[in-house]
Order: sequence, then structure tokens, then C-alpha cells
Amino acid sequence: MSLAIVHYNAPVLRQKGAAVANFGPGLVKLAADMVATMHGARGIGLAAQQIGHALQLCVVDLRESDRDFYWELDGAQPPLELIMPMVLANPQVEILPSEKISYEEGCLSFPEIRGDITRPDRIRVTYQDAQGTPHTLTCNGLFGRCIQHEVDHLNGTLFIDRMDKGVRRSVERAIKKLAEQTKSPAC
Repeated sequence: MSLAIVHYNAPVLRQKGAAVANFGPGLVKLAADMVATMHGARGIGLAAQQIGHALQLCVVDLRESDRDFYWELDGAQPPLELIMPMVLANPQVEILPSEKISYEEGCLSFPEIRGDITRPDRIRVTYQDAQGTPHTLTCNGLFGRCIQHEVDHLNGTLFIDRMDKGVRRSVERAIKKLAEQTKSPAC
């Protein structure tokens, strides 16, 4: 089932998510609904905050993107088709020694707003899947960037917070317009 994606100005986007503690059928359904929502919006990642839940849960699917990135899951490199879509509960990101790369990012909570963000290229993330099984993933490129973007959401950080001043200025008018459109009606 596709869920509504909340847009900028929704307070939940600034909330740090609670740790996932229950790995039952409810979490599996929520994760499946998040994947359907992400696919319906033509995204490559979606965090629980973006569908109104302050929870340490996100989904990622890079099967349709150029594979100019490296990944290693639990010490092996399984085909992407076997591990995607990926559900990450309680992810913890460790930045690995690498260069920082600037790349244009967008966000489903900021429709049609894009801007260059500089992030470390290589990360290691420890997380649990929807059944609670622990995993370790090392990746770079778009894969690492996508996970960093989604984990930022889980901690209440938005991609506009990562923009340098010049990039932020260039999209400020669009951000203000979106904020105005999503403002809660006065009671």
C-alpha cells in the first residue's frame, strides 16, 4: 500500500527516530509499504519520518541506477537484485577514509528541489533487517550517499541542512514556497 509522503515543514521531519524494538509482522508490513511508496514516487530511498513515523527505519533500492558504486554485505558481494530493496532498521553509519564528493541530491519531501551536497564517499553501516537480523554493509558512491541521506532523516537532519550557503541560497525561494504550501492551517 502506498503511503502519503510528508513535505518540508512537517515537524516529524525534524524528529530523531525511536529505535526499532519490535521486529514482527507490523514492521515487515510497514517496510513493504515504504518500499511501495518509494517506488511509486520514483525514489531510491525513503525514511520513516517521510511517511510520518519518527522511527529508526529506512528503505533503499538502487537496482534501477547506474552501478558505479561498490558494496560488500557481511563480507560478500551478493548481486544487487538479491539484496534490494533493502530495509535498514537502527542503522549506525561509520565514515571510512575516503575523499568527499559533491553530488546533486533531491528528496521526496522536497519535490523538485535539488542541490549539490558534499559527503564522504565511503561508509560502513551496521543495521538490522526487517526480521531483526544484524548486518554490516560497506559501500561507496551513490549507495553510500543514499544511505547517508536516509540516516540523516532518521536523525532529524534534512539535505538542505547539508547544502553550502551558495547552493542553499539558490533554492531558498523554492524552499520558502514549499514551506508556505505545507504550513498547517490556523485553528
